[in-house]
Amino acid sequence: MSANIDNPAIIVLSASSMAVADEIKSISGGEIHGLQGRVENADVGFDDAATHIGSLFQAGRALIGVMATGALVRLVAAHLDNKHTDPVVIAVADDGSSVVPLLGGHHGGNQIARVLADQLGGHAAVTTAGDIRFGVALDDPPKGWRLCNPSDAKSVMAALLGGAHVRLDGDCVEQASWLRNSDLPFSDTGDIRLTVSTQPVEKQGLQLVYSPQNLVLGIGCERGADVAELQALMQQADVDPVTISCIASIDLKCDERAIHQLADHLGVPARFYSAEVLERQTPRLQNPSDVVFAEVGCHGVAEGAALAAVGEDGDLLLAKQKSKRATLAIGRSPTPVDSDQIGRDRGHLSVLGIGPGSDDWRSPEVTKLVGLATDVVGYSLYLDLLGDLTEGRVRHDFDLGKEEDRVRHAMELAGQGRNVALVCSGDAGIYAMATLVFELFSSGGLSDAAQRIAVQVSPGISALQAAAARVGAPLGHDFCTISLSDLLTPWQAIQMRVKAAAEGDFVIAFYNPVSKRRRTQLAYARDVLLQHRPADTPVVLASNLGRDGERIRIVPLSELNIDDVDMLTVVIVGSSDSRTVATGDGRNWMYTPRGYADKQGSGIGTSQ
Repeated sequence: MSANIDNPAIIVLSASSMAVADEIKSISGGEIHGLQGRVENADVGFDDAATHIGSLFQAGRALIGVMATGALVRLVAAHLDNKHTDPVVIAVADDGSSVVPLLGGHHGGNQIARVLADQLGGHAAVTTAGDIRFGVALDDPPKGWRLCNPSDAKSVMAALLGGAHVRLDGDCVEQASWLRNSDLPFSDTGDIRLTVSTQPVEKQGLQLVYSPQNLVLGIGCERGADVAELQALMQQADVDPVTISCIASIDLKCDERAIHQLADHLGVPARFYSAEVLERQTPRLQNPSDVVFAEVGCHGVAEGAALAAVGEDGDLLLAKQKSKRATLAIGRSPTPVDSDQIGRDRGHLSVLGIGPGSDDWRSPEVTKLVGLATDVVGYSLYLDLLGDLTEGRVRHDFDLGKEEDRVRHAMELAGQGRNVALVCSGDAGIYAMATLVFELFSSGGLSDAAQRIAVQVSPGISALQAAAARVGAPLGHDFCTISLSDLLTPWQAIQMRVKAAAEGDFVIAFYNPVSKRRRTQLAYARDVLLQHRPADTPVVLASNLGRDGERIRIVPLSELNIDDVDMLTVVIVGSSDSRTVATGDGRNWMYTPRGYADKQGSGIGTSQ
C-alpha cells in the first residue's frame, strides 16, 4: 500500500460481505467498518451509512466499499470536490469478482485495485484510459518527479489513444524507469516526445517535459528576513525551479516566515534539521564557520541543510551564497528526492471546535483537519464524540480539569514536527482551549520547538448558537455571554458583569451555570435580572445539545429553578423585548425582535 492509501476504511453493509472484507483487510492492512444491526465483529460500527461515509471521505480516508458500485457512488457523490484532492474510493463486489476504482485512480486507486483483484481472484475494472493501455498515468508522475507542462497532457493522451507513437529523450532518461518500463508505444520517429531533463526545455509540438526533483535549497537567514532577498539569491543561482524538491534549514528557523513564503511560492515543502544533525555534515562543508557554530551549534546552515537533505550520495551543486541577511546553498542528489522522507515538518497544531458533538453540526473543515492529524488531544468525552475519525491517529486522553496540561501536551507534540488536533466542544475560542494556546505562547514555559509551531483555529457551533437554533431566534438582537464559574474569574467580577448586562438589557447566555459545589450563582443572577426585566421574560434551558438525551425547555424567569439546571445545561435569558410565539403545529418558539416594530411603515408589530 502506498502512503496516501494506508489504513483504508473497508465499508460493509451486510453480513454476506464480511468474508471478502476480511480478505481485503489482510491484504490492505485496513479496518472494517460495519453497519450495526447487520454486521458483527467489525472493527468500527456505525448507524448511518451516509453520515459515516461522508465523514470518512471529508477526512481524506481511502474507502473500499464491499457493495454495489451505484450504492457507493450515491453515498460519496455529495462530497466530491476536486480530483486532485478527493480520496481513493474503490467498490468491490461482495464475492470479490470485480474491483472498481471510482476515484483517485492516479493516486493509488488503480494500483490497489489491481492488487486486490489479483489476490481475490477477480477483475480490476480500471477505466483510466492511459493506465489500461499503457500502464502509466502521464499526468501524474511518481513522487520526486514533476510534469512541467501539465496543460498539454490531455492533447498528448488523445494522440496516444489515437495511435501515435512516443520518443523518449533527455539528459536523464535512465532515471525514468516508470516511463521506460511502461507499455507506451516507443519509436525513434514517434510524433510524441517525452523529454526527461534536469535542464529547462523549450517545448515543441506534442511534447511532455518531466524533471526529476533532485535539488534541495539550503537556506539560512536572520530573523525577520524578507522573502524577496531569498528569491533574489535563488534567481542568482540560475536553477530551474521545477527541479527543486524542498527547502531545508535548521529547526531554529522552522517558524521563519520568509522560508515558508519561498516554499509556498515554489510549491514545495520546507523541511528542518536539528543543529546536531547539521553538525555531522561539517567534513563536507565548503564554507564552515566558527561564527555560525557559536551562534546556532553547527558550522553551516545553508550548506549543512542542503547536504543533509540529499544524503551521502549527494553533493553541493552550489556552495553558500550570501546576501545581507540570508545565505543559500543547493544540494544535488543523483536520484529524485522524496521530501516526505527527510528532515521534519514545522509541526502544526489545529485547535478545533467540534460543536455540541453530533456529526451534522461539525464543520467540514474540522473533519478534514482531524483527518490530516497524526495525533488527537482532548478530554476523553470530546474524543469519543468524534467516533471513528480518531481511528489511525494517536489518542491522548485527558480528564476534565486538566486543561493547561492538555494544551501544553498538544503544543509539545506539535513541536516534535507532528500534526496535532486539539479537540474542544462547541467553539474552540469561546470558553475553550484556543485562549490557553495563546496564553502559553505569551507566558513562555514551552520548549523552543513548541514556541515555533504553526497554529490554526477552526470554529465550531457554540452551545449558545445550538441552543438558540433549537428554540428559534433568541439572539436576534444584542446579546452577551457570562460564565458563572468562579474558578478562574473572581465572584466579584462576575457579579459586576451580571449587573451590567441586566442594566443594559442584553439577552444573556450563561455558561457553567452550576456545578456540584456551586448552587448559588445562578440564583443570584436570576434575582438581579428580575429587578430589571419582567417576571415572564422567557428563559431557555438547553441540555445535551445535539446528543442523546437532548432536552430543551422555555420557562418564565420568575420560575427558573436551579435544580432544573446541571453542568451540561446552557441558560439563555431573554431581554425585556424577548417573547415567545406558538406555530400551528403546537411548537413554542422564542425570539428577540430586531427592532423593526419601532420603524414606521415596517408593518411589523403595528395594529391594523
